[in-house]
Amino acid sequence: MPVNLIILVAAVIVALIIFRALLDLLKTFLSTAIAIVIIVIILKVLGFSPQDLMHEIVNLPQIINHLLGGNK
Repeated sequence: MPVNLIILVAAVIVALIIFRALLDLLKTFLSTAIAIVIIVIILKVLGFSPQDLMHEIVNLPQIINHLLGGNK
């Protein structure tokens, strides 16, 4: 077998592996983005603003600490 053919086959296999990894990454990104959009829309329908959500996210470590008994 010529060396060029072996290198070509190896390059195609590596390209397919990289393409599949990037495709999986894109699917993960899109599903996460869609989930976040759906959550924000549901909160907006219930009367909460995105600022309310950000406020709760910023205070999340304090809330978890309080729930775990950090403030006895």
